[in-house]
Amino acid sequence: MDPLEFEPLLKRIRWGGRRLGTALGKPLGDHDDYAESWELADHGHDQSVVARGAFAGWTLSRLVRERSEELLGRHARAGVEQFPLLVKFLDAQDRLSVQVHPNDEQAKRYAPDENGKTEAWVILEAAPHSRIYAGLKPGVNAESLRAHLAAGTVVECLHSFHPRPGDCVFIPAGTVHALGEGILLAEVQQSSDVTFRLFDWDRLDRDGHPRPLHIEESLAVIDFARGPVDPAQPEILVEEPGRRCERLARCEHFELRRHTISQPLAVSRRNDFSILIALAGHADWCWNDERHPFPRGQTMLIPASSPDVRIEPRGEVTLLEALLP
Repeated sequence: MDPLEFEPLLKRIRWGGRRLGTALGKPLGDHDDYAESWELADHGHDQSVVARGAFAGWTLSRLVRERSEELLGRHARAGVEQFPLLVKFLDAQDRLSVQVHPNDEQAKRYAPDENGKTEAWVILEAAPHSRIYAGLKPGVNAESLRAHLAAGTVVECLHSFHPRPGDCVFIPAGTVHALGEGILLAEVQQSSDVTFRLFDWDRLDRDGHPRPLHIEESLAVIDFARGPVDPAQPEILVEEPGRRCERLARCEHFELRRHTISQPLAVSRRNDFSILIALAGHADWCWNDERHPFPRGQTMLIPASSPDVRIEPRGEVTLLEALLP
């Protein structure tokens, strides 16, 4: 199966902006609230569609159902109907709500067809005033958090830091978090859209009403033992002239590696798939006798049955690779 590129699914949300277009080349309309570009999605009606090649027009869901072995390799199994990961870019011009996601077991109690949501962010751009809120401060428990919710002082419970480009922030299910304003990032997560909103900064919607909160659900799924979350420390896997490979995150749901290259890179599959996301610079990807541009903001799915793909950088290029452990 050829390497696959998909049409982005663009989401307009009140906290979005224009950088998905200006920084990442997404085809935006005239509005100023483009918040998310779903690059690789197999979630209900949200379906990535192959942009070109032999499978042009196929949804990711159809590929999983009809070509599972070729696409997923060792991860294929009888009855599999959903691609396990969801890849996005986010442009946060305003801060997002304080929220938490359930794990797989908890998610089934609230939405039987949903998965839990463990996610990881890789920061592309951050304004000088940007903050990320990740995890609770030491000593915060359900009782104290509930008291701060009632008083409107939840921010006093939240650990936060100023993010820098290149930071990877790993957010396991059960972690209280909020993305602050002025941040552009890439996100890899489980295929899920279950979010419990704990606090919304006392904001009102266009009709003057607060958005619904999910306080009891949030308190039921928060992991109060987790504590503060800071950027992950990369683990160097390869360092040689023209190439550096770092492991940014690893869990039962996915592994993230960052490749910084100035020399060609061969991506070989061994009966599993991988996802490549161009974070910086410009390259071409080559397969058989074909050559295609691979600019910043592009995402490519390399099926398990694909022959080697060769990435040829034009200068220094940074790629994020997502794969299953």
